[in-house]
Amino acid sequence: MSAHIYPIFDTLLQKEDKEKVLKQKACVIWMVGLSGSGKSTLARALENTLHEKGYLTQLLDGDNLRTGINNNLGFSEEDRIENIRRAAETSKLFANCGIVTICSLISPTEQIRSMAKEIIGEEDYFEVFISCPIEVCEQRDVKGLYAKARKGEIKHFTGIDSPFEEPQNPSLIIETDKDELSVSHQKLVDAVLEKIKYTS
Repeated sequence: MSAHIYPIFDTLLQKEDKEKVLKQKACVIWMVGLSGSGKSTLARALENTLHEKGYLTQLLDGDNLRTGINNNLGFSEEDRIENIRRAAETSKLFANCGIVTICSLISPTEQIRSMAKEIIGEEDYFEVFISCPIEVCEQRDVKGLYAKARKGEIKHFTGIDSPFEEPQNPSLIIETDKDELSVSHQKLVDAVLEKIKYTS
């Protein structure tokens, strides 16, 4: 049988082919910030709003990653880097399927964020810094993590005994200590809709 009878078998579909079907531009919304800054709340709200508007999305955060693909990782520097590397590679796969991928991860250092950006690709990487002073994050402390870190019950906790480097050139900054949640949410939605708007 001639190898040329079914040439479609050798056709590798591109991201653009998937975007055309979904009528959306794929990208990875990489949301970074301290624990308690509001990342997860805004990420969930963003996904719900995009879903209501007819966009196909996937949300990745520390919880669903660390109970699944990253369940063998701890919080050493090496494991943190590997955690982000796997998250970035997973996000890239989703983006290549045309899906708007929302990542809510502390991503504490420039080195880690640069690695994620390099893996995903600059064109598809949209970094959102959820800015909030650590004092405010500690006051919120919904999960009681800062209190445990202060008592020494949690080691290598970002902002306490592990550093957090503020992003130098994020695509967007959301200041959750200054804006109401609804305002922060709208700023995020407006910026993302502009990024994922499909034009044939």
